[in-house]
Amino acid sequence: MKIAIANDHRGYNAIEQVKVIIAQLGFECVDCSTPGDHPVDYPDTAYVATNAIAENKAERAILVCGTGIGMSIAANKMKGIRAALCYDELAAKLSREHNDANVLCLSGDLIGSTMIRKIVETWLTTEFVAGRHLRRVRKIQAVEEGKDPREISTEQ
Repeated sequence: MKIAIANDHRGYNAIEQVKVIIAQLGFECVDCSTPGDHPVDYPDTAYVATNAIAENKAERAILVCGTGIGMSIAANKMKGIRAALCYDELAAKLSREHNDANVLCLSGDLIGSTMIRKIVETWLTTEFVAGRHLRRVRKIQAVEEGKDPREISTEQ
């Protein structure tokens, strides 16, 4: 699986760690990261990484900024993106199992390296369980298309 990665200046140290974890797990890194800690705007880098998903150059992405909030907001503006901001392993697991999140957003300032490792490993190795959750993901897709999600069939 190919994982696009991107960061802003506050996510630089964390994204360097993420690169190592991706390689250790045997995944391919599509590097859209910003080198160094010189100022860069998170919407710019979020766009590049999520666009890699839209163009089928990556299946998922991991984005890091100071809090993860800005990256999450920017990423979720892209059609087909389901970005989840995760601060612990449970959120990472559920974002994949229940929401089929294809983008993981992390805080470079608020979580330490041990937790980053746990979150990234969990998120990359957890599969979407579908079932009743598939209906909800389809409703999210309907909203992206300008449709009323209440009109989507409740059958699985």
